[in-house]
Amino acid sequence: MSFRAIRVVSDEAGRRAETVTLDESDLHEGDVTVAVDYSTVNYKDGLALADKGIVRTYPLVPGIDFAGTVESSAHARFAPGDKVVLNGYGVGESHHGGFSQKARVSGDWLVPLPAGLTTRQAAAIGTAGYTAMLSVLALEDAGVTPESGDILVTGAAGGVGSVAVALLAKLGYRVLASTGRPETSDYLHALGAAEIIDRTTLSEPGRRPLASERWAGAVDSVGSHTLVNVLAATRYGGTVTTCGLAQGIELPGTVLPFILRGVTLAGIDSVQAPMERRIRAYDRLARDLDLAKLESMTTVVGLDEVPAVADRILAGQVRGRTVVDVNA
Repeated sequence: MSFRAIRVVSDEAGRRAETVTLDESDLHEGDVTVAVDYSTVNYKDGLALADKGIVRTYPLVPGIDFAGTVESSAHARFAPGDKVVLNGYGVGESHHGGFSQKARVSGDWLVPLPAGLTTRQAAAIGTAGYTAMLSVLALEDAGVTPESGDILVTGAAGGVGSVAVALLAKLGYRVLASTGRPETSDYLHALGAAEIIDRTTLSEPGRRPLASERWAGAVDSVGSHTLVNVLAATRYGGTVTTCGLAQGIELPGTVLPFILRGVTLAGIDSVQAPMERRIRAYDRLARDLDLAKLESMTTVVGLDEVPAVADRILAGQVRGRTVVDVNA
């Protein structure tokens, strides 16, 4: 049976994304075939569609995550009818991804959908929200509690940031939300932010290697000078998680926050995270994420709208989470 997908191709006419009709013989190898309900548009998907170093094989269906229903399975953990979600493992980079009505993958990559979440909600969480939860778990595991002090979230109006703000606020933390878009202030306050910080106070180079101690921890998705300035203002013994590079990949700072204040910089990898940590993250999301707030940050688009959304996400013009209804 044929199905629709977005595919990135590279040929004599150049590299481009196009909407195509495929059949199951076009799918990559795997022991589970999933009827995809929803995918999402993440920053990495924007890079893939813009051909900025993410796609590793052509032709490729982008989309680094999806949620749907198992259609057929040769894997011991899954049977037809099971609801599943997938994030990472190179899907949408070197293996056909979620911008398709069907996907075939290894069952070892799939997370059973927790009770209380629909496939639409799982897609709205997506890689960004799952990464936010991994970041919150890292703060908790480091001993950062609501009583420790304020928590800063950078890139707060984006996908990771929006979910992080909502999660942290519900868990009782006082959240400071950094954004360069003042028009999102009401949106961020509604998600639970107690205070809005203009990102220009953090994004410029040349700040002091140590600043006044302002927060007990932070969730950073920006990197570069922003991350350096976040570290410089972290309280003694605090923890900062890092999961993104919206400003850049460099870390142009000093070791002073680490050796004089005992600050911990915790790297968050969502692509190859162990399955037990994925399951823990999704169980916590099902329990601790306010689903009404998730809905308030979610926009739904059809498959044909994905390239335009990808352009906007790279330009920093997308707020919250964008769900792709691949069957619309």
